[in-house]
Amino acid sequence: MNSKIFSLIGFGIALLGLVFLLEKNYILSKNPISILIQICSVAFMIWARLTFGLRSFNATADTTQGKLVTTGPYRFLRHPIYAAIIYFSWASVISYPFIETFAAVFLITGGLFMRMILEEKSLLLTYDDYATYSKHTKRIIPFLF
Repeated sequence: MNSKIFSLIGFGIALLGLVFLLEKNYILSKNPISILIQICSVAFMIWARLTFGLRSFNATADTTQGKLVTTGPYRFLRHPIYAAIIYFSWASVISYPFIETFAAVFLITGGLFMRMILEEKSLLLTYDDYATYSKHTKRIIPFLF
């Protein structure tokens, strides 16, 4: 199967988890710590979107025209937009520690991880300096993963 199809499947899986959290009203946390995490996640995503620009709005995990972005939050993480969504959704588990919340957040994380892997394969083919960049910059957790 084509990587674009798998990318759309990953997007659909993550969206399914997000829709579930919204339907159950488990998306916005009530705990002060998780609220802080969610506020920071939104700020981090805004920073990443502003740094990357409009070219990051596409349904599949394709590379876009232009230079490899390694500034702003991309200096710390290879996938700050995905990371922000993952941080935001995991913060909801603090307020709603239910099996179904964990399942939804695992769907979100798994779907986005699938997209990250596919995107990285494309980035390796498109940008000569991506291999070096990826050796020094973690995927979603600075200095760890």
